[in-house]
Formats: sequence, structure tokens, C-alpha cells
Amino acid sequence: MRFEDRTDAGRRLARRLEYLHGQDVVVLGLPRGGVPVAFEVARELDAPLDVLVVRKLGVPWQPELAFGAVGENGVRVLNDDVIEEARLGPADQRTVEQAERGELERRVARYRRNRAPVPVAGRTVVVVDDGLATGATAAVACRVVRGQGAARIVLAVPVGPGRTLLRLQEVADRVVCLQSPRLFGSVGAWYHDFAQVGDAEVTDLLARAARPAPPSPPASSASPPQANREVEVPAGRVRLSARFVLPDGAPAVVAFAHGSGSSRHSPRNRYVADVLNRAGLGTLLLDLLGEDEEGDRRNVFDIVLLAGRLRAAAVWLRRETGLPVSYFGASTGAAAALEAAAEDFDIRAVVSRGGRPDLATPAALARVRAPTLLVVGSQDTRVLSLNRLAADRMHSDHRIAVVPGATHLFEEPGTLSTAAELARDWFTTHLALPPAGAPPRRSA
Repeated sequence: MRFEDRTDAGRRLARRLEYLHGQDVVVLGLPRGGVPVAFEVARELDAPLDVLVVRKLGVPWQPELAFGAVGENGVRVLNDDVIEEARLGPADQRTVEQAERGELERRVARYRRNRAPVPVAGRTVVVVDDGLATGATAAVACRVVRGQGAARIVLAVPVGPGRTLLRLQEVADRVVCLQSPRLFGSVGAWYHDFAQVGDAEVTDLLARAARPAPPSPPASSASPPQANREVEVPAGRVRLSARFVLPDGAPAVVAFAHGSGSSRHSPRNRYVADVLNRAGLGTLLLDLLGEDEEGDRRNVFDIVLLAGRLRAAAVWLRRETGLPVSYFGASTGAAAALEAAAEDFDIRAVVSRGGRPDLATPAALARVRAPTLLVVGSQDTRVLSLNRLAADRMHSDHRIAVVPGATHLFEEPGTLSTAAELARDWFTTHLALPPAGAPPRRSA
């Protein structure tokens, strides 16, 4: 997977870091190429952005060999082993440090333009670059930030070789990398557009990030606020409780189906729904079973019952919003979503997370026309096999996405955010396409 440009890489990286949203976070970009990536991360996390200028201290007669590094506020880190091996005296160290500090100050002044640095002491600091090769600069940056009193350091990059990532775990509390190809080559090889970033672009991005957000317009009775409320959805003789969120200008709504009955109280479904809402999509967290029904396990596996209620929810959503509808299913709710989509060719897309699509009838699986993504954890081996069995029976555009290290409930760090990112991309991609439509009738 190649990135279109640094903006694209930053947006994808931000989705992987979404678990940090709402925490006391500072995003630092390594100039110059890391700043456009960091700008997107900071914007998505609603966190302050700053530049992290570091200068390596090279042995005078072998400049590529670093004996330390310097950062702002007088921070200096030294490698005693290199100093001893190179027999580098205090006078030589001072000469190199003075020269590098002068260059550091010039660059900081050029980038910040008299703005004060963002404080990092006691905070979670996300250090961002556009990619790693040897990782030397990133390692120095992490040591400098540690010296400035950061409570926790997350090093985040779009791409880097595995050995380098492993090494950097010694200087960062967590290393986040979107992809680590076995045959790496160079950072630029993983971008379609890897144009050089100039000082002017860095300065502009930092100024834009520091600019306060425009004030929200006053509320007006003529324009209703964003829908975010508890609703009841009619489905035959019952009314189903649901949580309905509709961002302003939403292009579509996703109905969530959870086999155990309660979808609106599921922390995992709520997390995924929040990711979709941030992407501008509406969501309906729908309880397919009432409190008196979900205690009977037979109802949880009654796919026909669940699918019928989900279809009723789609009808309600179209009537209320006039927008296209997609389905997100978990557990037996995934089978219900596919059964419902088999009877409704206007459903735009279906995503299953750790679901049981194999519980849908083979005839229904064959009739589904909505593009379908089946997200399964790599450690959830039984369910992964069942998903592959269901996929073999499908004729629509479909894909199985395996999340590395995830078990059935996606409880492992970063796995749920990966699943949410996959769902978000699947829904937004297929919104641009017309509904697949009903299959052509066979002539007699």
C-alpha cells in the first residue's frame, strides 16, 4: 500500500492514533517532511502541534558518527561509548555543540516566528515523521523529548523497516507504524508524491495549527442542531430502542446490529460509531431485542427475527433522513445484516466485525449485492474459518480483512481502532458508488 502524499499518510496515521483523542497530548513533527504528516495527526486528535528541531552532534573528523544530540531549552543527550571510543575531549565537544546550537536556534526562529514552544513536560508526546530508514534522527528526537520531561512518548510513522522499529522501542514508550514492508528500499518509494517540503510550508502549517478555531455560529431556531438522541424504531408490533446520531451534512447512515440485543450500550460499537461520526457518517445503534427477549438465547440466534427488525430500521432511517443506509454487524448481528441486505438491494455496504456471517443462509449470502467487508482478528481462528466459509458463498464484491494480534473481542491495544478504520474506509469508499441493484432475472 502506497500513500498518495504526506497528507494522506497523516490522515491514515491519525486514525490509528484515535485512541489518544481527549488525552493530554502534544504532537511534534520532525522537520521538514514530518510536519505535514504531524499536522493531520494533530488536527484529528484536536491536539496542539509544534515542531521538534534536533541537531546531532557529530565527531569532528567523522561527522556521520554522532556522539550526542541537542534540543531546545538546553537539552543535551550524550553517547558516552562513542565519546570514549573517539577519545573526544571536552573542548572538541563544546565546539561542535556551539555550532549545532546556533543552527538549531536559527531553524527554530525560522519555523516558529517568535511563538513560544508548546510545553511537553508531564504530557503524552506524539513524535511524527514521514517515515524511517535508519531511525537515527527519530531516536535522538525521542531522547530529547524525554529530556524535556515528557511523561510518555509515542513515536508514530507511516512506514519503516522492522529492524528499525524494534530498535526504537528502546527509546519510545510505544512505536506506531502503519506498514513495515519486508523489502523496504527507501521512504520515498512508499509515496506516490514525495515532493520536497520547504521551510515555507513548515512555517505555514505551524501557523495554521496555532490559529484559534473560528467561533461557532449562534444557535438558530431556523436550523435544527445535530441529531444525537435516544429514539424508538417501530418494527412490527415492537418498538426498538436506539441511539441515533446524524452529523450535519451526513451523506449516509449506518445501522448497527449486535446479536446479543443491546447495540447502543456496547462500548465497542459505540467506539466504532464515534469513528464513523467523526468521518461525517450518521449512525443508529439499534437494540434488536428488548430486555425481556435477550435473556432467551434462542432469540440471539434467530437470524430471521433479527434481520426483519433490521430491515424495518432501514425503512425508518430512509423515511427520517432520506439518506442511503449501510449495515454494521457484530456477532450474530453480522448474519442478520447479510440476511437483511439480501432482501434490500438499496443497502450501500455491509461491514462485519468479529461476526458470524456463516449463520446466514447460503441462499441469502449468494443474493447479497452490497459490497461486504468481513473484519476478523488473526487470533480468532475458529471465527476466521467460518468467515472464509461464508465468503466462499458470496458473489458480491467482498473482502476479508484480518487484524493482526486481535482476538474475538478486539481487546488488544490498537486492534479495535484498526477495525474501526477499516469500517470507516469501506463505508466512505462505497458511498461514492451507486447501489449494486438487484440481480438480473433469468429469462425462461
